[in-house]
Amino acid sequence: MTTRTRFEEFKVTGDELLAKARTLLHEGNVRRLIIKNESGDTLVEVPLTVGLVGVALAPMLAAVGAIAALVTHGSIVVEHDDDTSDSDS
Repeated sequence: MTTRTRFEEFKVTGDELLAKARTLLHEGNVRRLIIKNESGDTLVEVPLTVGLVGVALAPMLAAVGAIAALVTHGSIVVEHDDDTSDSDS
């Protein structure tokens, strides 16, 4: 089994930032979340672990909410780990 890393980038407004971050976190296969401003500068980079749920997410979501209040347009870059099985079929 090999692990391949892939990235997705979502353009969002400040109002959509927190909702999109929550949605992505609930998908469960997110390894890292990077929030950038409209000029592409990284504002925050949050590494996530598989077991991170509930109370542990609250401070991170509060930080994302504070950033959303300051950013009019930006993007969320999501790092995923895709597990693929190597088979000789």
